[in-house]
Amino acid sequence: LLNINVGGKLFQIAYKVAAQYPITRLGKLALCTDPMKKLQLCDDYSVQRNEYFFDRDPSIFHYIFHFYRSGVLWIMDEMCPSNFVEEIEYWGIHMKYTQRCCRILFEEKQDELSEYLKIEKELEAELEPLDSAGHFQGKFLGQFRGMVWNLIENPYSSVAAKIIAVMSSVFVLISIVSMTLSTVEEMQHKTGKVWMEQLEMVCAIFFTSEYLMRLISSTSFKNFLRAAFNAVDLVAILPFYIQILFENLDEADTLYHEELHKVENVSKLGKVLKLIKLMRIFRILKLARHSTGLRAFGFTMRQCYQQVCCLFLFIAMGVFTFSALMHSVEHDVPGTSFTSIPYAWWWAAVSLSTVGYGDTVPDTVLGRMVAFACISFGIILNGMPISILYNKFSDYYAKLKAHEIET
Repeated sequence: LLNINVGGKLFQIAYKVAAQYPITRLGKLALCTDPMKKLQLCDDYSVQRNEYFFDRDPSIFHYIFHFYRSGVLWIMDEMCPSNFVEEIEYWGIHMKYTQRCCRILFEEKQDELSEYLKIEKELEAELEPLDSAGHFQGKFLGQFRGMVWNLIENPYSSVAAKIIAVMSSVFVLISIVSMTLSTVEEMQHKTGKVWMEQLEMVCAIFFTSEYLMRLISSTSFKNFLRAAFNAVDLVAILPFYIQILFENLDEADTLYHEELHKVENVSKLGKVLKLIKLMRIFRILKLARHSTGLRAFGFTMRQCYQQVCCLFLFIAMGVFTFSALMHSVEHDVPGTSFTSIPYAWWWAAVSLSTVGYGDTVPDTVLGRMVAFACISFGIILNGMPISILYNKFSDYYAKLKAHEIET
């Protein structure tokens, strides 16, 4: 018998049984005749007891021992997949010796664990800043830049940092409210317009100062430009300066408005200026820097992009299918709105979403049956991803919140 001591527990395996699997570690030990090579296959050897010692997990070796006796490697659900794979690789046993049902379940568990670890790593990276205060040691103005970094990136470092974080969110809200009120007719008179412009200038100055502080406290200019939140900050301040530039060009062109092409340029600049002003709405994305919920939502969308794309595919298929069916049963009805399949797309889209504006409705019995099928399909389709997305969102939100509390 081959006496095997694994983690303090003794096992006995016949030499002939172990030799049936010559590729495994115990098979090599049973077939080997050189004492020095045997010592390389184990951790220690006792001459008096004739025992080979292995500093491995004895609980998993029970399944290895069972494999040599029965020829089948069993896998229990409570085992850690990574630990089990590490152990069987050490003993030189291949997964092909397991039953197919056990192997399928084990591989599924392995994939789930790998996905879980991947998500955990990405969640930690979501909240981990690109730089830290310790990265500035020994660099140009390192102490000053580290102080600026704590002030602008670490709200929990001091009272002043917390005040700046709160002010950032307040200025974003003020900017959005200002942009909204500027479209109200009562606020478009001279006094209201001046107030809105001054308020916009104050917000732009604060956002610019905040952006420059982050730029100063960055250790890598390339990483700073590639960061998503920094891109949002840049989009938040660019419309103000582009608007000033275009307004100056607009004033210069109006001096020569007698020429027709100059007048056309003025009108074009006005349209571009309206588009630039509309870009200020993206400032609301700055709230994601201080909102765990918005970060969790964005992270959920990134992780579930395959399910979301699949949902859009199903919606597109439903729109094309039911619009074609509705056109085929309604196009002969006098005064119908379903004159072509593209005209029926809008009806199919609002019916699938279960909104149903009622601006386009079928008149025939067959048309109403198609409409009922379309609405039923929309209810089923909308109900499928909600539970998946919500469960993942709540899970990611809880983990992000826990990570924030720990740090």
